[in-house]
Amino acid sequence: MKKETFIVEGLHCASCVSRVEEKLKSLKGVKSANVNLASGTALVEYDENLINPSEMKSSVDSLGYIFKIIKTKSVVVKVGGLHCASCVAKLENSLKTHKGILEANVNLATNKAFITFDGSIIDERKIKDIISSTGYEPLDYIDVDAEKIELAKKKNNFIFSAIFSLPLLIITMADHFNIFRFFENDKLYALIQLILATPVLFFGREFYINGIKTLIKSKTSTMDTLVALGTGTAYLYSFYETIVIFTDGHAMASHLYYETSAVLITFILLGRYLEAIAKGKTSSAIKKLIKLLPSTAIVIKNGKEVEVSINELAVGDLIVVKSGQRIPVDGVVVEGYSSVDESMITGESIPVEKKMGDSVIGGTLNTTGSIVFKASSVGSNTMLSQIIRLVEEAQGSKAPIQKLVDKISAIFVPTVFVIALISFAIWKLSGFDTYVSAKAFISVLIIACPCSLGLATPTAIIVGTGLGAERGILFKNAEILEKLSHVNMIVLDKTGTLTYGRPEVIDINTFNCDEKDFLRYLASIERLSSHPLADSILRKYNSNDYYEVVDFVN
Repeated sequence: MKKETFIVEGLHCASCVSRVEEKLKSLKGVKSANVNLASGTALVEYDENLINPSEMKSSVDSLGYIFKIIKTKSVVVKVGGLHCASCVAKLENSLKTHKGILEANVNLATNKAFITFDGSIIDERKIKDIISSTGYEPLDYIDVDAEKIELAKKKNNFIFSAIFSLPLLIITMADHFNIFRFFENDKLYALIQLILATPVLFFGREFYINGIKTLIKSKTSTMDTLVALGTGTAYLYSFYETIVIFTDGHAMASHLYYETSAVLITFILLGRYLEAIAKGKTSSAIKKLIKLLPSTAIVIKNGKEVEVSINELAVGDLIVVKSGQRIPVDGVVVEGYSSVDESMITGESIPVEKKMGDSVIGGTLNTTGSIVFKASSVGSNTMLSQIIRLVEEAQGSKAPIQKLVDKISAIFVPTVFVIALISFAIWKLSGFDTYVSAKAFISVLIIACPCSLGLATPTAIIVGTGLGAERGILFKNAEILEKLSHVNMIVLDKTGTLTYGRPEVIDINTFNCDEKDFLRYLASIERLSSHPLADSILRKYNSNDYYEVVDFVN
């Protein structure tokens, strides 16, 4: 089965969508057809052996629509600079407005953009240019070490900010609540606050850099804009008052808001650090799948066994896999005999015997003998790579509830800014001074953080699909996960579909012998065996008391 996206011109309403879908589904070889009115596209899953796109075109064209066969491609781009739901909405909208991009889903939890496009109109380089022009940074896939470095950077930014902001908070709050004033001299008091607050702004400089960059490049605002505006206002106002204190002395050091700026930045840096930890955990399932593949393989070249990187393998290579090693890619056995544990793919607990002519799957474990096989699929074409891609696509897809969140996020930041201005005006008109009114303005900007709004659903999807993948359950998209909450019955097509992934002893016939002694004799023999059933017998025996065995042959 093949999935392909086509353009359908002439769609005007839901009735048009229904007509095209029904026509496509009626064609022999078409398994499913989903027509999208908004994008004017049709996603069709079909059997290439039974039908081709030209036949689909003829059928849809006969209805009065124009069915265009396009060069559909997909790409996953790692994106830097995504911090909130507004960032996601802004980038998605920017991508979708460009001709040739058929679909764009941005996932905040993984910092990835899943893009489907017409390769005849636009290419990957242009897509990355669009991402850059929107104010974000397209990245190459970073390795685990780079992720650890980034996590450490966020941790250090928080710790250093806390080192400066905590004493600043203690000094100012003790004065605010008339508990104790550390500095009687206003000039010294203001200067100490300035010295403690300024380094915190340095550690939180990404808010100002990203916020300004977004405003300049795309004329829109994000969460970084709110943070920069709120904390920046507090700091600049306090800095101005500090100058007044040093020049004419009319201002009061107790009316400075350095601690507001510093403490808020510190808390948000803590949030970013915790968010990075959560993101790292959510992608652990895919990392575990990737780890199933060995980094190197033994290839026969010119009659000699040579160890090469798995990335250098090509279709047709003769690969040697010894007992206890994982099979690097898909292929067909040409020499040797062994048993292979394929439970990660099939769920079957007992290893499968492999001989000449049998297929082997990359990532599975060779348990006993040594085999030589010819590679038939390498790289992204292996079964394990396709499973990883399926899991990634499911994690990148959006549940129906997430689409509602996206609509809210698109207007969230400007709405918050307007509410903040209204708050300032109401407090000011109510007779309060500028200090109190400004504090209300800053509080609204900072407290209205949409991070949880953008992270909640994507994180739940990633955890759900990831845990499913670890247990051998694959979800095609996020919508299925949401619908599962309404499922009250699951029907399985055959006995033994669900297993523990290993054989278990469920009954023993001792032939009138003592069961414990019978198991002892049996376990004493089986502990020397490498057969998969031997492990199940040893687990059942669960003791270290064995008889001595001589002349054992495996």
